[in-house]
Amino acid sequence: MPARFGAYSRETGETRVAVEIGLDGDGSAEVDTGFGFADHMLTLLAFWAGFDLKLTCRGDLEVDAHHSLEDTALCLGEAFRQALGDRVGIERVGLAKVPMDEALCEVVVDLSGRPYLVYREDVLPPVIAGEEKDLWREFFKSLAVSGRMNLHIHYEYGQNGHHLVEAAFKALGLALRHATAAHGSGKVPSTKGSLD
Repeated sequence: MPARFGAYSRETGETRVAVEIGLDGDGSAEVDTGFGFADHMLTLLAFWAGFDLKLTCRGDLEVDAHHSLEDTALCLGEAFRQALGDRVGIERVGLAKVPMDEALCEVVVDLSGRPYLVYREDVLPPVIAGEEKDLWREFFKSLAVSGRMNLHIHYEYGQNGHHLVEAAFKALGLALRHATAAHGSGKVPSTKGSLD
């Protein structure tokens, strides 16, 4: 399978985002969103997925992190979709369950071309790293839509918000590593013969 690479940038009145991603990398990341906790999470995602990632975002953080994280996810998903190409020969589905101290999160992804998010977060505290917890639902929703993936995230249990979200990003990375892996069939992984 040839090297898979995608790049996407977007500028609005609220944000300026640029992303480069290589799916066949070594997990190295250069991330600068202006929001340190998000930088940490995206670096973990790249590492656990084995993707090379360069990402910058300049946004209206004086308002809050919502626009920055939503637009970051939209651009990341688009670059990821470009890198996937026609999805011939990939596993397509990935699953991971990751603990982080007292927290446990399960992530299942299907790179089906049909975007959908199921997000079970009953245990998340209302504020994480100074931002409302819903910031992360919006991030994952935007990623699922722009990356055209079916994404299920279930925070099973835990108390610490950092630990819970970290477990989710690690699990997402592992699930994407499995879903993007080559299985050598040379076929689109669908009985329909296409993924769209």
